[in-house]
Amino acid sequence: MVKILFMIPTLGQGGAEKVLINLVNNMNRELFEISVMALFDCGENKKFLKKDIHYKYIFKKIFRGNSHILKLFSPEFLYKKMIKEKYDIVVSYLEGPTARIVSGNTDGTKLVSWIHCTMHNNKDFSVGFRNINEARKSYQKFDQCIFVSDDVKKHFLEQCRCVHKTKVLYNVVDSDFIINKSYEKINNEIFNKRKGITLIAVGKIIPIKGFDRLARIHKKLIDQDYHIQTYILGTGKQMKKIKKYIYEVGITDSFHFLGYHINPYKYVRNSDLFICSSLSEGFSTAITESLIVGTPVISTDVSGVKDLLGDNEYGIVTCNTETDLYKAIKCMLDHPEKLQYYKEQAYLRSASFQKDTTVQEIENMLLNLLEEKWKY
Repeated sequence: MVKILFMIPTLGQGGAEKVLINLVNNMNRELFEISVMALFDCGENKKFLKKDIHYKYIFKKIFRGNSHILKLFSPEFLYKKMIKEKYDIVVSYLEGPTARIVSGNTDGTKLVSWIHCTMHNNKDFSVGFRNINEARKSYQKFDQCIFVSDDVKKHFLEQCRCVHKTKVLYNVVDSDFIINKSYEKINNEIFNKRKGITLIAVGKIIPIKGFDRLARIHKKLIDQDYHIQTYILGTGKQMKKIKKYIYEVGITDSFHFLGYHINPYKYVRNSDLFICSSLSEGFSTAITESLIVGTPVISTDVSGVKDLLGDNEYGIVTCNTETDLYKAIKCMLDHPEKLQYYKEQAYLRSASFQKDTTVQEIENMLLNLLEEKWKY
């Protein structure tokens, strides 16, 4: 039995957190004894962990200045104080703070770093570390670095070439669960009163998701007499600013924030078009889920999106500008037959997301790491 620990900052509403739940819930219990450790004991996804997974946390709540305080201590000190049990494999499932902590292991445990975000520069690469040099030193201690897309891997290696082994593995998605949930009844008066074409977006309402430019695009289309409703599922610090904008320009009756929903799938399935307006992504879980429920996708050109949509084969990929995203949405509205075409293509693409296959690839990677260790 392989004893393995996955460490992550929280089990909040993000895509990586959801994917981790999908992974650990579906791993082979005859091969792996699984623990999940959160740096902070918070997040909506915690409740979805299966009961036979050992859940642990370091701090009960997120506290102000935690990143600065953790940097006062060495990775070796933090690992010794936080991860007291012995494991065969320890995985940092997000870059940054947990990668720094896990890199502090000194007992020969096999270490894996899972990279979800695109690191465009030194600042992105060194988030959670004291500086760029410490970040590079820490990542070099991992036996395996996993990337969620080829583009994420490419940008990472531009910042840190001296890592041991690298591999691209796509996210684990529980398609059966998503499809079943997508047929649940929607009890939301605002959504159920929608008229015209329904646009939907899902994610944390933070600047990098580009929901502000989606609001401006929506306003432009409304002014051109397009009958659309746009819904955002999620919460975040930029919501207040965007709400102020939609009030000032008079689109509160057609641009809506519905908050965070444990089951976004039923809203996405009952919408006409999914929009990813992000400035940057690692590998969009929300786009994957949209394809699974058969909702056409328009996305800006972010990391991983061409892995999902191809060269406009299974959805529309636009240049990452507000103007190009506007033109793509307008084109889809002007040609309703494209909506039906990409709905069919979404269903076709969804056949590629086989949970058993992706989990098996990850398990093989982990077992191969230990085989290398046992050889010596």
